[in-house]
Amino acid sequence: MNGDEDQSTAWKVFEERPIYANYWVTVATADIQTPDGTRFDHHKVYLPPAAIVAMVDDWDRVFMMWRHRFVSDTWNWELPGGIVEDGEEPAEAAAREAVEETGYRPRGDLKHVVTFEPMIGTVASPHHVYVVRGVDQIGEPTERNEAQRTAWVPMDEIPALIAAGKIKNSGTLVAVLHLLATRPRA
Repeated sequence: MNGDEDQSTAWKVFEERPIYANYWVTVATADIQTPDGTRFDHHKVYLPPAAIVAMVDDWDRVFMMWRHRFVSDTWNWELPGGIVEDGEEPAEAAAREAVEETGYRPRGDLKHVVTFEPMIGTVASPHHVYVVRGVDQIGEPTERNEAQRTAWVPMDEIPALIAAGKIKNSGTLVAVLHLLATRPRA
């Protein structure tokens, strides 16, 4: 588990060719060979890195946004977050997205929880997850298309929302499950 695995099981990439690219997505095909010697073209998808922040208030509630995702036609509760712009640090992106989408500015430094890949077998899309305790409301959200409604959701209600399928976003799940797992026990 130290990362020094035997490289004989690594897939070999001989060539990669872009098929389509824009700001949101790059699709490529790669000429690869698996460890058993089989060679074929495999598709790869690249998405820009994203940053997500769980903002927790003094009453152990997390700020969430009820929103529609048109691609999967899904309604669910999500945390603020978005694309990390070129030259921007992920923590800066998470703080910027919080202000734009919620009108709240994180108080203090954001704590990095994890960077994960939500679909590691085909898609490269690093997601940087942060937590911050304490925020200051500095205005109204400037991003009006992000949420139908928002709420400060008590942490005690999060497991029921997950069980009911009302939290489906991978970054949100990672963040709130981390909060639940690291929560001080009474």
